[in-house]
Amino acid sequence: MMPPIALPHDAKAGPTKSEVRAVVRSKLALESDDHFAEVGSCTGAVTIEAAQRAGRVTALERKTERVETTERNLAANEGSVRADVELRNAEAPEGLPDDADALFLGGSRNFEAVLDHAVETEIDRIVMNVSRLEVAGEATAAFRERNLLEEVVQFQVSHGYELAGATSFDSDNPVYMLVGSATPDANEDEDGGEKVAADGSGGSRR
Repeated sequence: MMPPIALPHDAKAGPTKSEVRAVVRSKLALESDDHFAEVGSCTGAVTIEAAQRAGRVTALERKTERVETTERNLAANEGSVRADVELRNAEAPEGLPDDADALFLGGSRNFEAVLDHAVETEIDRIVMNVSRLEVAGEATAAFRERNLLEEVVQFQVSHGYELAGATSFDSDNPVYMLVGSATPDANEDEDGGEKVAADGSGGSRR
C-alpha cells in the first residue's frame, strides 16, 4: 500500500480528486518496468502516483508555473517516488515520448493529435478524463474512429458533511473516463477475432 500523496502547492486548477485517481490507477495498471506519459501534469497528483509505480515518467505541462508546481509537489513526495521522472514544459503531442507504455490525458486540448500519436507509437494503455458532456461525446467518437476504445466510464463522487446533527452530501461534478489501447491485438480474442461486449461494442481485453 502506497502512502497518501502530499500536495502542498496549488496550481490554481484543482488536482484530480483522490477517488478519480484511484480509478485512473486501476485502469492504467502500471508496473515497475512501464514508461508512463502524461499530458497536463498541473499539480502533479497523477504524476506522483504514477511515479510511485512505474519505472519512468514523462509528464508534459504547457504552462511554466504549473511545471514549477509539479516540481515542488514531487519534491514533497520524494520518499515514495521510485521512477525516473522527466517534466517537460511542452505542448502535446510534440513533447511526447515515442516509447510510452501508458498514457494519461488530463485535459482535452489537442486530444485528437495526441490520440494520433498514441496510434503511431502503439501505446498499450490510454486513459482520458473529461468533465464536459459535449467533449466526452467528441472524445468517444475520436477513440472509436482510431479503433482505440475499450470502455467509457461515467462516475460521480459525493462527500458527506454534518448538517443539523445528521449527514448530508456534496456531489463533485461527474467524470467521463475513456479507456483504450493502441496495441494491435487490443480488441482481438485468443482466436484472432474481435472481442464484442454484451452491448455489441468492442470489449476490453483486461
